[in-house]
Amino acid sequence: MPEKILITPRSLTCDGHPALKRLQAAGYELVFSMPGKLPAEDELQRLLPDCVGYLCGVEKVSERTLFTARRLQVISRNGVGVDNLDLVAAEKLGIVVHKAVGTNARGVAELALAHILALARSVPFGDKAIKSGGWERRKGMELIGKTLGLVGCGHVGRLVAKLALGFEMNVLAYDVLPDKSFAPSSSFRYAMLDEVLAESDVISLHCPAQPDGKPLINATTLARMKKGVFLVNTARADLIDGTALAAALQSGQVAGAAMDVFMNEPPTHDPLLSSDRVIATPHIGGFTDESVDRAVYVAVDNLLAELKAQLK
Repeated sequence: MPEKILITPRSLTCDGHPALKRLQAAGYELVFSMPGKLPAEDELQRLLPDCVGYLCGVEKVSERTLFTARRLQVISRNGVGVDNLDLVAAEKLGIVVHKAVGTNARGVAELALAHILALARSVPFGDKAIKSGGWERRKGMELIGKTLGLVGCGHVGRLVAKLALGFEMNVLAYDVLPDKSFAPSSSFRYAMLDEVLAESDVISLHCPAQPDGKPLINATTLARMKKGVFLVNTARADLIDGTALAAALQSGQVAGAAMDVFMNEPPTHDPLLSSDRVIATPHIGGFTDESVDRAVYVAVDNLLAELKAQLK
């Protein structure tokens, strides 16, 4: 019988992808989780035990789940984030984890810019007002001369910086390991986190979750920001204390926020969703034809290469 590979990313369980045929051509049987839905722990524990490979999405994969997957050799993410995986358990079990580094960076960067523009001109608010029969307007903000603060300046952050510079913004970037060779303009520079938070008109998050799991954006860091700042998060939901942000929106400390990531997806009882100053999108940063193609091809390449290597 052929060895099995589990496929769980929602875009692939719904629509498939030509790259998956390469796994079948290599002799593997593909197993799919429920179409279009993040698999829960019980579903993973039912599907994974017979699989040697796992093309993984953003679903949570716990130590308990990995310990049921006794035949699993490799997990291949169709993206770069692995916060959803218990990497300590994977290493303990000898399961190799691969990432599709940089493949969805363009899609996420362009969504971040779309959110910035939508916040600056209150696009969703105006759209909703007209469609409900009204004509209520909010005065907008032009981006030229404003400062964009990037928290994280890796693959995605660097693309966002270039896009923002095209709108004649100034860009301040904080990164734990700054790439000093990246100097796209005299209007760009690296800075310490406190300066980025205090001096920016718009702040966009492009960093991993903090090692201790605590929110980076909390009541204290929100208070350090300019009054009327815009905040964009296309990175990790647990970077932000939602209750603190809701209070900052209510007080006007934060003029608007845009979120593409949530602690629960779809979100339930999220304090931010009741605000008309919050733009919410359903984790679509990397959900473009181009990003999905790049991510799937790299994820499949990683799977095949690792499974071949482990046969030697």
